[in-house]
Amino acid sequence: MARAKGGTLKDKLDGNELDLSLCDLSEVPVRELAALPKATILDLSCNNLISLPSDFCSLLHLVKLDLSKNRLQQLPLDFGRLVNLQHLDLLNNRLVTLPVSFAQLKNLKWLDLKDNPLDPVLAKVAGDCLDEKQCKQAAVRVLQHMRAIQSEQDRERQRKLQAEREMEKKREAEQRAREAQQRELRKREKAEEKERRRRQYDAQRAAKQEMEKQTKKETVQTRKPPSSSRPPQPPRHKHSWSRSVLRVLLFVLFCILCTLAVCKLTELQHQPLCISVNTLYEDVVAALQNHKSLQNLLHRNSRQ
Repeated sequence: MARAKGGTLKDKLDGNELDLSLCDLSEVPVRELAALPKATILDLSCNNLISLPSDFCSLLHLVKLDLSKNRLQQLPLDFGRLVNLQHLDLLNNRLVTLPVSFAQLKNLKWLDLKDNPLDPVLAKVAGDCLDEKQCKQAAVRVLQHMRAIQSEQDRERQRKLQAEREMEKKREAEQRAREAQQRELRKREKAEEKERRRRQYDAQRAAKQEMEKQTKKETVQTRKPPSSSRPPQPPRHKHSWSRSVLRVLLFVLFCILCTLAVCKLTELQHQPLCISVNTLYEDVVAALQNHKSLQNLLHRNSRQ
């Protein structure tokens, strides 16, 4: 492999192999690597890489990748985009876990994870990589393990999504129930308000009718006082007629007395009219005396 110092990456390309090991790299020159799609084999071992940039996963042409003996603490979350990768060396880094997208590396045939502070479960699954067979088995087992994790996460995600949907449905149902309750409450309040206005209208109408009835009653009482309010009185015209008759009788009696006085005490007593009046007077007096004598006789007879 060519070791041209100070040259470009293209100068270090040997066929389809690009060796960038022992270059004291702290960052990966992704842009320059993307310009070399023929470099399907990339060696970045023995550098000072702490992490890989997210755009590193755009190097889809990589088939073999050596990242051993760096200081990588984690891989990009979308590392699984490198679907053409078949050989991956991660020896002697600082990895604890692998991204779930690692399960998408369906073409991975060889894997070395030795000398990493791996999670105990992942370390047990990966096993040793001391020969070709063990490294191939490590690739198969790790892919199966990561696919199981991915499936579990997918199921958990589905459960959460389902739970969120159920919660959303529950919230919508509660919202509909609240809205229905509010509509029913408004409907009941509207009916109660209508009933209150109807009762008020009926009360006002009854009061108005009662007032009209009272007014009519007072009008009738004003025109014709009720018989129970005061004792019955004779008609005014009958009372006037009795007084008139009494006055006439008194006047006639007065005239008779005046005539008698004139005929008895004046010189007119020898006039024919006065003679007749005096004769009538004497006859009446005699009749009254006879009537009195008869009463006395009858009284004596009744005693005997």
